[in-house]
Amino acid sequence: MEVLVKPLITEKMTDLATKRGQYGFVVNRKANKLDVKKAVEQMYGVEVESVNTMVIPGKKRSRNTKTKFIVGRTSAVKKAIVTLAEGQAIDFYSNI
Repeated sequence: MEVLVKPLITEKMTDLATKRGQYGFVVNRKANKLDVKKAVEQMYGVEVESVNTMVIPGKKRSRNTKTKFIVGRTSAVKKAIVTLAEGQAIDFYSNI
């Protein structure tokens, strides 16, 4: 099972990273906090203090086509906010 799907690189998460040392990730829906902690420590070589998780439900989407009105949902996503130990950081842009 792949635990970390992708990092969250947004304006808000960049601000949290610089001020509080917190980084956001989209994670597998079945992963728990211990799995996320181990995956981040192994992949980035940092020490994780705490992990907060949240499940974001899918949003309702609708659109008009030539023949009918289509209604559907986007898929639900699980996010994890990881707090690192003092003085540690993750550089997402180093391997671009």
